[in-house]
Amino acid sequence: MQLVNLDVIFLIAHILSMAFGLAGLLWVLPNPEFISQLSSLGQTFFQLGMSGGGVVYIIFGTIAVSIYAHRTVGVRYWLGFMIPAVFLSLGSELLGTSTGFPFGHYGYLSGLGYKIAGLVPFTIPLSWFYLGFAAYVLARAGLRLDHYPKSWLRHILAIALGSLLLTSWDFVLDPAMSQTISPFWVWYQPGAFYGMPYSNFFGWFGTGVVYMSVAALIWSQWPRLMPYGQLRFLLWVYLSNLAFAGIMSAGSGFWVPTALGILLGAIPAVILWWRGATANLANLSSPDADMAVASVEVVIK
Repeated sequence: MQLVNLDVIFLIAHILSMAFGLAGLLWVLPNPEFISQLSSLGQTFFQLGMSGGGVVYIIFGTIAVSIYAHRTVGVRYWLGFMIPAVFLSLGSELLGTSTGFPFGHYGYLSGLGYKIAGLVPFTIPLSWFYLGFAAYVLARAGLRLDHYPKSWLRHILAIALGSLLLTSWDFVLDPAMSQTISPFWVWYQPGAFYGMPYSNFFGWFGTGVVYMSVAALIWSQWPRLMPYGQLRFLLWVYLSNLAFAGIMSAGSGFWVPTALGILLGAIPAVILWWRGATANLANLSSPDADMAVASVEVVIK
């Protein structure tokens, strides 16, 4: 089976596992009579799904984006983003859960897998990777860095926009995941924004800026334009995760975070994708592109 098929398959599995989690958290758990009507096998399946569903959907997302990155940008640039994203975000999370800086005082509960140093689930740095990758590449494409590879202003803007998309996901995700009927983390000192301190957003944005800056240095020699279909894959990754978080927040009555996610996350992501896609189509239809294709055909013949 080709890699191009595998990344789509794992993305579909990622989205379906998020849908299963939404159904469980928003419908099944608040209605225990439904669970009591299940067979013993059904109850066992549901319990396994709820206890390990958070781990499964993050792993599926990580695999999908990893295969995609390997296929589109190659091993060097895939790992050049993944390694800084995983280890720098893990360091930030370990610092945060130990000292309260930079996010605030919080702690992870069960439901997201084995905790590194007893503090941070191993799945958390993976989510920083696959969402961060989608956000950063969409930002690069929307700013058309392939046309301006030496523009440091555009590189800085790509890092800032990628970090904003990443933080916008947390606007929506954090209120619901920390206050759902079965929470995944807890704030020891609740803040003014639906239980979150504002420092959490600065922590998210700052962490994104740090690891995307490291990745940008590694990616400085990669100006190639993403094909239209490949950018669409990343848009699906980002919007599906934002939708999961938005439905969770809206289902818990948190409409303002959902609106912020749409305004600062979904709309900019679609605009960036559209700019990258139109740049790709313009590039393919340009005379230079036609000459390049003709040259390749001559060489092949």
